[in-house]
Amino acid sequence: MKVGAENRTKLIAAVALMVLAVILVGRWMFSSGGPSPAEANPSASVSAPSTAQPAPKTRSRGRKINTASRSLDPSLRYDWLKASEDTKYQGKGRNIFRAQIDIPRPVRNPATDRPPIVPPQPTGPPPPPPINLKFFGFASKPGEPKKIFLSQGEDVFIAGEGEMVDRRYKILRISPMSVEVEDVLNNNRQSIPLTQG
Repeated sequence: MKVGAENRTKLIAAVALMVLAVILVGRWMFSSGGPSPAEANPSASVSAPSTAQPAPKTRSRGRKINTASRSLDPSLRYDWLKASEDTKYQGKGRNIFRAQIDIPRPVRNPATDRPPIVPPQPTGPPPPPPINLKFFGFASKPGEPKKIFLSQGEDVFIAGEGEMVDRRYKILRISPMSVEVEDVLNNNRQSIPLTQG
């Protein structure tokens, strides 16, 4: 039985990751040196007077660790408390706790701040109203001229080319997909498409 013969690339990737992990763990273990003599002997640090500030320690790589921040001394530092009480927290920008900034309104001068007078534009005649007929089918018999069904609201009209509908609309031309209608009161022509349903 061969282990990993089915998927050789996964096996190679797993071996490479294991080698990399072993190298990193070994480097981590050997780069951090053993405990310093002061850390190894806790009785030496207890015998030191508590008022003296210990000097900062250095590791083998030259980094400094401040032991004052790691001190377990429960005494209060009144100078630090006084410094924090005197601190005033003031921002230099907008207040983040308000939704909007108060912007002062400009003072208006009635002598100079008049809206410009726009002369009225001449308006032309209003556009003619649209023709609200709906074309929904044909009514033709063999040997007779083509007729169409038109509706306006609930009223249904049957008309042929050249005939009047509702005493207002004249049917000009009938095509298979639309009809051309003229509003004789407003001289408006419109093509009405065939609607389904």
